[in-house]
Amino acid sequence: MDWQDFFAAMALVMVLEGMLPFLSPKSLRRTYLMVTQMDDMTIRVSGLVSMVVGVILLFLIR
Repeated sequence: MDWQDFFAAMALVMVLEGMLPFLSPKSLRRTYLMVTQMDDMTIRVSGLVSMVVGVILLFLIR
């Protein structure tokens, strides 16, 4: 993997993360409110699950 691949991946992350606020800002606000009411462990576990799924998908694609 070279730097060009890394920056392309980061650009894709930015595009994907920008879609929800652009398409549905009200939904994003509701989601943020729900997250602020979650306990730290729930947020950590959901982050861990997201990372593991991402690593598995990357492994399968590559």
